[in-house]
Amino acid sequence: MRYFIQFAYRGTDFHGSQTQPNGITVQQTMEEAFATILRSPVSLTFAGRTDAGVHARQMTAHFDVENDLPENMTGRLNSLLPESIAVYSIERVHADAHARFDATSRTYRYYITTRKNPFATETRTRVAPGLDFEAMNQAAALLLGRQDFAAFCRLHTDVKTTICNVTEAFWTVENEHEAYFTITADRFLRNMVRAVVGTLFEVGRGKMMIDQFQAVIQSLSRAQAGHSADAKGLFLEQITYPATIFAPFSANSAQGF
Repeated sequence: MRYFIQFAYRGTDFHGSQTQPNGITVQQTMEEAFATILRSPVSLTFAGRTDAGVHARQMTAHFDVENDLPENMTGRLNSLLPESIAVYSIERVHADAHARFDATSRTYRYYITTRKNPFATETRTRVAPGLDFEAMNQAAALLLGRQDFAAFCRLHTDVKTTICNVTEAFWTVENEHEAYFTITADRFLRNMVRAVVGTLFEVGRGKMMIDQFQAVIQSLSRAQAGHSADAKGLFLEQITYPATIFAPFSANSAQGF
């Protein structure tokens, strides 16, 4: 039986989302909790990868088990997991449903502040005031559509294609000190959002013109783009899936806190 699990985490406490040999990760922590409850190993396949320090309000993974899950599985997991990880739901899906390949869109947001804020030191990047958000939004509009984003991809990344379809890309000013950038696409490349934000900062500071930003995209060269923005301001906000992969098993959903 295959299930989807929806969860959130504060990335500050982990060396990224997926298991690696040199640090504690979200995947390792969650799989250990599963093994404790089910008394057998469970392998989680994440919808995507987030780097060290990056957060997720909604991450999805799928896993397979032979028997029905025990009652209140979400509650049992949450009682074992650290405060930096919260499981929201576990839902039965088709046997061939895939957390990564069946996702139809992903949305990230990057949060910034222009003042020192002791309550946002791990979740917003502090930047100098004076960013030109109108110019940044003009540049961000150039990201829309299906195109090659090699200029914003981490070098030496093993991917078959660097083409993505971006459907949203804009800045929202919350108040005189805080703002966030929203970007939605069918897929993202390694380090893509942070590279985009870092380059948009150059536009906002008047160091790069709109036509130069367009030239960066067209160059397909990471060397032409700006530095990657700090990880702590980045959140994976939402992943969407076709409803058909859940519907036949809606009665088996296990939700709760």
